[in-house]
Amino acid sequence: MQSGVITGSKVGITAVVMIAAVMAMIDITIVNVALSDIRASFGTPLDQIGWVSTGYMMANIVVIPMTGWFQRRFGYRRYFAASILLFTAASVLCGLAWSLPSLVIFRVIQGLGGGAIIPTAQSLLFARYPKREHGMAAGLFGLGAITGPLLGPTIGGYLIAWSSWHLIFLVNLPIGLLAAFLALRHVEEPGFVPDEGPVDFAGIALLAVGMASLQYVLEEGNREGWSESPLIVALAVVSAIALVTFVVHELETPSPVVDLTVFANRTYAAGTGINLLTGLVLFGGSFLFSLFCGAVMRYGALDIGKVFLVSSSVQLVLMPLAGRLSQRIDARIMLLFGLLVVGASQVVSSRLTAAAGFSDLVLPNLLRSAGLAGVFIPVSIVALSDLPAERRGNATGLFNLTRELGGSIGTALVSVVVSNGDKRHGAWLAERVSLYDPATQERAAMLRQRFGSADGAAETLLGLQVKLQSLVLSFSDGFRVTAAVILLGIALVFLLKKPTPGVEVEGAH
Repeated sequence: MQSGVITGSKVGITAVVMIAAVMAMIDITIVNVALSDIRASFGTPLDQIGWVSTGYMMANIVVIPMTGWFQRRFGYRRYFAASILLFTAASVLCGLAWSLPSLVIFRVIQGLGGGAIIPTAQSLLFARYPKREHGMAAGLFGLGAITGPLLGPTIGGYLIAWSSWHLIFLVNLPIGLLAAFLALRHVEEPGFVPDEGPVDFAGIALLAVGMASLQYVLEEGNREGWSESPLIVALAVVSAIALVTFVVHELETPSPVVDLTVFANRTYAAGTGINLLTGLVLFGGSFLFSLFCGAVMRYGALDIGKVFLVSSSVQLVLMPLAGRLSQRIDARIMLLFGLLVVGASQVVSSRLTAAAGFSDLVLPNLLRSAGLAGVFIPVSIVALSDLPAERRGNATGLFNLTRELGGSIGTALVSVVVSNGDKRHGAWLAERVSLYDPATQERAAMLRQRFGSADGAAETLLGLQVKLQSLVLSFSDGFRVTAAVILLGIALVFLLKKPTPGVEVEGAH
């Protein structure tokens, strides 16, 4: 984009950005609680239903890094409105899907629209707000970007309870039409001159193949056995070759679809690294906690959603507050505090047991929400403050990509840790729970006294308790891993430069 000037109603632009971004962010996680209903509706095998989520994320992660090029080519106003309408139309088609293949195809189209909405919305918000209000702009957008994925399961649970899984898609129709109308009405871009340079078709193709293959490997690798699956191994090789070739091509071509030279800036590179770790804990941690509630606590989707709803409510206050504080406090100090709190939240989660109550489950998520509020906004501002204005649109897409990619890596990582940990802890406990052991004999006698002396009943109950304890220990491993990973961000904080006062930051997200 050559002019970089956005005018129009600030209130109207803020409204459309919040509506569109929250709608797109919620859709990333809202479908998770509907997978069982969708599977029953279509009679789909368990090993295929994951494509409903995988297809969306593959499209999402492909389009995000290209948003800067699309913005320069078509302008904020047209590209943003078109993305919203594409997302909305695909949502309706998802709600009307007649089979799993049709639903997956429509989810891919929906992902193309959703992936474009998020970075473009943030770029619009920062382009419209004056420099002195960028902290508040980041706070407002961060409120939707962080809270959306956490509220998705809650909203999805209620919609399914009231109606059916179709409603989680159809509800986007009035919201999307409203957002598109507001975008066309309020976003003004005087003097826009489109970038009419040559289209980097080779770069687009390499990026699409590489990122889609990588996303599939991360999403499906654990279910298919990683190296045991020929498809996963083949796609991993394809992804590596395509992405390495993409990097070389983009660095050599005069008109790249993605400008990778922004990573030469130390502050930007460190900031995107922190953003990747944030995505890992935001999405990977949420996935891990949901699994814990379902597998250990036997919570239903609606009960899990209530935990997230209560614990994320603190962000309604903290996000705007963090936006204001970012204008007065060194962003690096806020980042250090936020990372420590997020790390502490995962340590608290690692101490959860099968006897945990509702408040025990809320506490670590409350801490995590508070910590993320102290990370999300300052890292957006400080990472982009060193870049010239004409390069920030492209940098924003890459910055968004790191968070989404971090989420995929985090989900895959914790899945492996829990799966391997369950086998390891299960074997370890089985070796020590012997009927010849006095403590085991005493426990078996208590179970017989409590539940009766039917043949094998006590032994069966002991086996179930061993299995449950094995799960608890494996989840503890997962939470400790996420705690260690997020604390790596502390080292990256020391690579950041102090933000320059008054520097305009477009598209921080």
